[in-house]
Amino acid sequence: MDVITVIERSGGLATRADLIRATSRADVDRAMARGALRRVGQGRYALPGVEQAAATAHRLNGHLSLTSAAVHHGWEVKTVPPIPHVVFPRKRNVPRLGRREVVVHRADLGPDDVTGIATSRELTLLQCLRSLPDDEALAVADSALRHGEIPTLRRVMATARGAGSAKVRRIGKQADARAANPFESVMRAICLQVPGLSVTPQLVLSSDHVWARPDLVDRERRIVIECDSWQWHGDRRGFVKDVRRYTLLTADGWMVLRFTWDDVMMRPAWVRAVLCRAVGVHARTELLPVWPVAA
Repeated sequence: MDVITVIERSGGLATRADLIRATSRADVDRAMARGALRRVGQGRYALPGVEQAAATAHRLNGHLSLTSAAVHHGWEVKTVPPIPHVVFPRKRNVPRLGRREVVVHRADLGPDDVTGIATSRELTLLQCLRSLPDDEALAVADSALRHGEIPTLRRVMATARGAGSAKVRRIGKQADARAANPFESVMRAICLQVPGLSVTPQLVLSSDHVWARPDLVDRERRIVIECDSWQWHGDRRGFVKDVRRYTLLTADGWMVLRFTWDDVMMRPAWVRAVLCRAVGVHARTELLPVWPVAA
């Protein structure tokens, strides 16, 4: 997989270590040399469009908003917007040419509503949770928590009022910093649509025969869900290790379901249907573990 695809699937931002693990040091250095990657922090890289979005908003005298603001704040998103979301005052005229370069939003912002060229972290989180589809909103909320924005999310949930406030609180309660990336967040958003399924990210499972920390676990139904991507295996050794772990979990009485990035992102209805079927199977079948599993 090429470097650009890896960083796109990582939510528009990635560490150098992650990029090298998924590709190679030489690939990352070549991408940097030709300008396909930009360094945006210590060991952190982004697509050139991330910086270009801020430049466009500045030129048009607006502020980045929604997922464009989220990426600007360093949060990973389900999909990096192809053109930036920019918010303008309600009565400000936006030139016709400028309207072709951005997705125009309207709001009269106060001094506390902006941070530099973007909406503030608090307003960005509020707008994303209120306006985005559930899976995109959960990906942003998880990302914000991974980056230490716990007090910000609490304030957003406590102060949300009006239309969409119930959704803000619902998504906020579902957010979890343990989700490793937007891929896992979107997978969990699908799981939340399945009656009877209750998953926890990165839950450690341990027995005399296997130690594992799957992406998502429903302990009560003994279902393990893995968000599978070849890029994160790193090498043949990692791939072999994962296969053995899945086999041992199955022998321990767990149902192991593996979903690819393409299916989770592009065929969510199919993924949900598979999960519903899996829950139905386990509801009708008493599965006894071959070996005792630690509580």
